[in-house]
Amino acid sequence: MSAGVQTSVPLVDLVAQEEEVHEEVMAQLGDVLSSASFIGGPAVAAFEAAYASFVGARHCVGVANGTDALELALRAGGVRPGGEVIFPANTFIATAEAISRIGAVPVPVDVDPTYLLIDPEAVAAAVTSRTQAVVPVHLFGQTAFVERLVPIAQSCGAVIIEDAAQAQGATRFGRNAGTLGTAGGTSFYPGKNLGAAGDAGAVLTSDPGVDAAVRLLGAHGSSEKYRHEVVGFNSRLDTVQAVVLKAKLARLQAWNLRRRAAAERYAAWLADIPGVRIPVEAPGNVDVWHLYVVRVQHRDRVLAALHEAGVQAGIHYPVPVHMSGAYAGASFGAFPVAEEAAGQILSLPLFPHITVEQQERVVEVLAAAVGAA
Repeated sequence: MSAGVQTSVPLVDLVAQEEEVHEEVMAQLGDVLSSASFIGGPAVAAFEAAYASFVGARHCVGVANGTDALELALRAGGVRPGGEVIFPANTFIATAEAISRIGAVPVPVDVDPTYLLIDPEAVAAAVTSRTQAVVPVHLFGQTAFVERLVPIAQSCGAVIIEDAAQAQGATRFGRNAGTLGTAGGTSFYPGKNLGAAGDAGAVLTSDPGVDAAVRLLGAHGSSEKYRHEVVGFNSRLDTVQAVVLKAKLARLQAWNLRRRAAAERYAAWLADIPGVRIPVEAPGNVDVWHLYVVRVQHRDRVLAALHEAGVQAGIHYPVPVHMSGAYAGASFGAFPVAEEAAGQILSLPLFPHITVEQQERVVEVLAAAVGAA
């Protein structure tokens, strides 16, 4: 394996994606501008239908962002103030924020040591008479073991609301992430596998009642102009973002296959490097590798060495939710797997347009950094 030219390697490359869709997007935006269809309209409806078909859900409701998507899905699923919602400590804080914004109680639990996904045994242990929902997070492009959560949720009358922000196109036993529970919320933040040109999100469901409730709540509680049936808020998918997303959706499957190919190269090249623990795919899963997360000792020193060499690695996420300032309530040691992993995880550059030469450079620098740490 040759290291190639020693150039910088970005964590993600959004410009390359934009170049692929530029002409199509600009043409469609011309139609939006000429028709002045700025809120809702055919472009939003077309994307919602296309994405629902892509994941195999009956309904897709475009909303303003991924956090709103989770909150709306939880509300539509019946979560109320004071209810407890179980979720993994190893996630982005938006998962917990969506729960808190309802007035519900976030209940973090630990993750499994292999995949760093929500641990079903920990969920079972956390259930109480106040449990109203379980939120599995499909982290890093994997799908959580939702089939093991279903009987736990059913035993206490809770709903399963999936956080599918990092798993667009990922499947478990042939079913798409976001379609395994009552509803799923996803984010189209620009860096996601399916990313907009700004903030955007969606709720996925096959329950017509949930679909209707999400649409009602996200439109100021109104199904008819100036008639407000419940207290809602404003969360709509912008028409411009719908245009961008539909163009990218047509390429998502191919882009995900490129991610898988890149992940396979990393796995082959990193397998024999001492001190680097590589991620593995769970049986039954087809992962879409939103992130390629390895684990190393002395992570911060390794990360600094990568950055100094021009390799823009990252950390997802350095602080478990329960140890953040916003949610500091549990004592250290409460969730040992998530806490230990937080000091070891390292996200390597991975995106659909990454080149073999760029990956070779990443592996070369990482091997040297781990050896010197």
